[in-house]
Amino acid sequence: MRRADRLMQIIQLLRDGDLHRAGDLARATGVSLRTIYRDMDTLAASGVPIAGERGAGYRVTAAITLPPLNLTMVELEALHLSLAAIGQAADDDLRNAARSLSAKIDAVLPEDRSKAPASYGFAIYPFADAARGFQHLPVIRQAIRARQKLVVTLDGKDRTVRPLKLDYWGRLWTSVVWCETSRGFAELRIDQISALRLLPSLFVAEKGKTLADFTS
Repeated sequence: MRRADRLMQIIQLLRDGDLHRAGDLARATGVSLRTIYRDMDTLAASGVPIAGERGAGYRVTAAITLPPLNLTMVELEALHLSLAAIGQAADDDLRNAARSLSAKIDAVLPEDRSKAPASYGFAIYPFADAARGFQHLPVIRQAIRARQKLVVTLDGKDRTVRPLKLDYWGRLWTSVVWCETSRGFAELRIDQISALRLLPSLFVAEKGKTLADFTS
């Protein structure tokens, strides 16, 4: 058995939250006690919440463990919107749970991309200023699909834009737009939009103003 497979098997054995002696784990996985001790040290160093010691036994201390999940951008948006709403709740336990869950999600989301934006000074996600921007995501998504123009207000100034794409950067949502006000492409931070409204006018793909032109 490969070591990676054995480590996963050990995690599966520990998931019930009961105390498991090293000898029992060794017999279940077909390895020596010394190997189990090394494996437990490896799992603990990797962030698996394990309590215990040699000779006494081991258990996973997390209340619930989940298998790896692959989330779509829409699912991630829905999750963050929910956390933002709960984070404003009056119940202290719910607020704290939302913040804790947000930190866990944030810890495993990538922040490095081949063309990552310059220093953005990310907010504590999904709270503070970032949370206020979530209300705009459904409208922007609708406008992208319908090719509908938007008027966005940033820094007290209105801009008419053609929304082309939504991007997620680990803690921050941005939108690539063709700005008719400045006559050029822009990447807008959603959390910095103070107001947003759909215009009845639609737009068509024009050379020099498409997403392909932006990425080329």
